[in-house]
Amino acid sequence: MNGGAEAAAGGGAAPSRGAYVLAFAAIYLIWGSTYLGIRVAVETMPPFLMAGMRFAVAGSLVFGYLRLRGAPWPTRRQWRDQAIIGIFLLLGGNAVVSWCEERTPSGITSLMIGAGPLVVVLFDWVRPGGKRPTVGLALGVAVGIAGIALLLGPDAIPQGYRPPAIDIIALFASTISWWTGSFYSKHIAAGTSLIMASAMQMICGSACMLLTGLLLGEGSSFHMASISTHSWEAFAYLVVAGSIVAFRVYVWLLEHCTPAKVSTYAYVNPVVAVVLGWLVLGEPLNPRMLLAAAIIVGAVAIITIGRARTAAKP
Repeated sequence: MNGGAEAAAGGGAAPSRGAYVLAFAAIYLIWGSTYLGIRVAVETMPPFLMAGMRFAVAGSLVFGYLRLRGAPWPTRRQWRDQAIIGIFLLLGGNAVVSWCEERTPSGITSLMIGAGPLVVVLFDWVRPGGKRPTVGLALGVAVGIAGIALLLGPDAIPQGYRPPAIDIIALFASTISWWTGSFYSKHIAAGTSLIMASAMQMICGSACMLLTGLLLGEGSSFHMASISTHSWEAFAYLVVAGSIVAFRVYVWLLEHCTPAKVSTYAYVNPVVAVVLGWLVLGEPLNPRMLLAAAIIVGAVAIITIGRARTAAKP
């Protein structure tokens, strides 16, 4: 897969249909399964320290690889910009998710995070100089809110699996943090490749995660002997597949497909996460939750397609 991507990037033959199928399958399945991986990892690993170690290892490996390939050392300003993005995307957008998954099922977490495009539309509207949503986007937001209300309404989620209010608030805050980092990334000067920028974000974001974990006292509860084999396996999967392989494939797709096609992962990942949580961990999945999931995913599809069409207009 990587060899084919490198050849295509270097001006060789156009990628085959099979290469596209494998690439989309990778980001659909791998990123969809990271919610399950996080849930298993935090069973015996402190969430902020786990997330910090995950991205410290992945970021260092990618950064070292790029440097060996001749990539220049980033400037101080580039480090500053990518550190800011890393704090919002990874500390606020990922470590908080890991913290919530100590109590909240992975499938429900994925649906809450998957509804992020709703938040993006709303905040893009209310921010200074923001854009009023089109009728289509407003419809998508309304449908999505209805789906969330159905998911979190009384008696929708079985007792013992319902996320506490603090997790619901934290997950929405996480989507806001992710949106903020994404918005900031569009308004900084270019100068580094997408892969190098990602490595820098992982390195800087991981440092903030580790510091946060230590400040929260996670160091006192972190004991190597108490970490289960399943948690270590999930951690390794998150580092290699979730943070390195999937992102490399994602970058390759961005180089060969339209952003609209690549963005379809936003409404496929929650479906994968819900199914895996049910199959592997026995998380609840009843008709009402299925209906809510379908409504939320449908709303995200409406918003994603609508934003793509809006951006394509001259």
